[in-house]
Amino acid sequence: MQKAKILLVDDRPENLLALEAILSALDQTLVRAASGEEALKALLTDDFAVILLDVQMPGMDGFETAAHIKRRERTRDIPIIFLTAINHGPHHTFRGYAAGAVDYISKPFDPWVLRAKVSVFVDLYQKNTQLKEQAALLRLQLEAGAEPAIGGALLGELSARLAAVEEQAEALTKQLESGSDGPAAATAAHLERQIAGLRGALDALRPGAG
Repeated sequence: MQKAKILLVDDRPENLLALEAILSALDQTLVRAASGEEALKALLTDDFAVILLDVQMPGMDGFETAAHIKRRERTRDIPIIFLTAINHGPHHTFRGYAAGAVDYISKPFDPWVLRAKVSVFVDLYQKNTQLKEQAALLRLQLEAGAEPAIGGALLGELSARLAAVEEQAEALTKQLESGSDGPAAATAAHLERQIAGLRGALDALRPGAG
């Protein structure tokens, strides 16, 4: 399976080094950005499973960067985890969730907890990507005149795999809703819409559909 890309955004090199050390065990591709502007440039060309975004940066801060990310159709559904050195209280945290973050972590953070949170989004991203690729391949096979029995078997397998992703996404949604004041569930809702779109695409491939 192709490695997922994780975007690390922080203006301090030592913080980026620390994040790389924590996340290297996930064996994914870690991409650095030293500013909000660099992050937005990276997002123009690459797809990312999750973004770790420092709140307090000179120039374009984390909130402004997140706002730009969420305004772009290509990037608006990418999960964002905000990282901050200072706990400014509930209002500051709410602003992070309102900007589209799925989580808001104060430094110094527990490496194991951060790694676990990131791994959930990487896993969902990889499963979603794999399902999309397989669904596209199935459509090509059906259009090329593949045997109905073969197409039906492939469709059944894809449907079962998607059901597993749907179950994992549902668990993530419950986790987000119980662990925050509510706004963080917006990203889970984005994920659910993506999965629902994929389910609709699979259903459209069934014999007699549409």
